[in-house]
Amino acid sequence: MNRINLTLPKGSLERGTYELLERAFYKVSGQERTYRPRISDPEISLKVLRPQEIPVFVAGGLYDVGITGADWVQETEADVKKLLDLKFGRVKLIVAVPDRKPSLSVDSLLEDRWSEGAPVRISTEYLNIATKYIKSREPYKVRFGSKEPKVVTPWWTKGRNEDAVIYLSFGATEAKPPEDAEMIVDVMETGTSLQQNGLRVVDTILESSAWLITNKVAMKDPWKKEKILGLMASLKGVVDARERLHIFVNVREENLPKLLKEIPALKKPTVGKLSEEGWYAVNTVIERSQLHDLLPALRRLAQGVVVHEPQQVLSIEEMMEESGL
Repeated sequence: MNRINLTLPKGSLERGTYELLERAFYKVSGQERTYRPRISDPEISLKVLRPQEIPVFVAGGLYDVGITGADWVQETEADVKKLLDLKFGRVKLIVAVPDRKPSLSVDSLLEDRWSEGAPVRISTEYLNIATKYIKSREPYKVRFGSKEPKVVTPWWTKGRNEDAVIYLSFGATEAKPPEDAEMIVDVMETGTSLQQNGLRVVDTILESSAWLITNKVAMKDPWKKEKILGLMASLKGVVDARERLHIFVNVREENLPKLLKEIPALKKPTVGKLSEEGWYAVNTVIERSQLHDLLPALRRLAQGVVVHEPQQVLSIEEMMEESGL
């Protein structure tokens, strides 16, 4: 039997991933006890990995498709195709410093340290992103040009600039300053942990969310491509459904043209006659954010308004156009 290998994330993205699959009508079992859970689709094989590993393993062809954070795709520089923003697990990758520091910006902190003849130590899990970020700052370019910061891990060290040292963090990064680092590059969801540890955000490097990614070679295989696109369509249906509502209204025949004209959100609605002469039923999908703006017109022109939260909204043609596939 043909199969695609799908790898799912352990950790902060785990719960959102299983909820997404469940809403897409996939049944996953055994994830509490094993890293190889079962899925109701016999043509999909599952493996659970850390999100940091997934881009590299998908790019290397060990897995055809995976779910991971966009931050880890950028950090690993993995050669994968990003298929779909799943719009959960939203975080910001930020730069934070001790709150008592008088510096108001990253650049002023760098200038202050280097003017004093002191190094800048950065703690992070994102070595590549942090390296590019610090090299992009104007004070660094002026003082050191293209010289590489020193990057330190337990296994290897690279770069020669002792004035800018980036240390690999294995977690609890917000606990490193001030004794072990002047600055951290870390993900932030609410900012509560930073505040509790006496840190403040001085810059945002990027915003990240969970993405469906695929191996580029897998997309050249006709069978795998169709299977992956089917998975993508199911997941996109859930993503779109979370942002949309299905509304049903009854409207008198004389009000029908007004309803369709005055409410531009009603695009390509389904209109059908009711059993009672002179009445029509209208149902359509709208953006969730439009509901409250539409209510005055609906109240004035329609009756029997029913709002339904859909499980899926499958806009297959739009999906293909957006993904360029």
